[in-house]
Amino acid sequence: MNQEDYIAVQEIETSIGYLTLSVYDHQLCHLDFGSLEENKPQLALWAKKHELPVLLKVDETQCSEAAEQLRDYFSGARKEFSLKLLMKGTEFQRKVWAALAEIPFGETRSYKDIAQAVKNPKGVRAVGMANNRNPIPIVVPCHRVIGSDGSLIGYGGGLDVKKFLLKLENRINA
Repeated sequence: MNQEDYIAVQEIETSIGYLTLSVYDHQLCHLDFGSLEENKPQLALWAKKHELPVLLKVDETQCSEAAEQLRDYFSGARKEFSLKLLMKGTEFQRKVWAALAEIPFGETRSYKDIAQAVKNPKGVRAVGMANNRNPIPIVVPCHRVIGSDGSLIGYGGGLDVKKFLLKLENRINA
């Protein structure tokens, strides 16, 4: 990482509101609910924690592929993402996020299912925490994880957004 390094950022408007995309070295590394302005402070802290540049620079060229794929997803034209991802987290978190990425479009899994998938059947709470720390929601579909009883539990974008995304996928899948 040199002094000229930066994280490319772009704000896009979607049917769930603004999303802030962050790309480093041509890899999507963070996706935040809300505008760039409201996400800047915590994004810079996240970057510093993970030894990435704290300089954020609006760069629609570097973010264009992620922006296009997200727009396609919201319009119903895309069921899978084919983006290069830079997933910064612990080994356990990355295992959980990989398991999330395996949940098929339009389907859900419980936290218990994910705990079993990562070979930690008693780690339901730890799975919940890893789910909560997912730096790339929607693309890494943490919204597809629900309670064992089928209830919608927690979501960084809010339960209304989680419900919207699940309905979007079920409507498209039908």
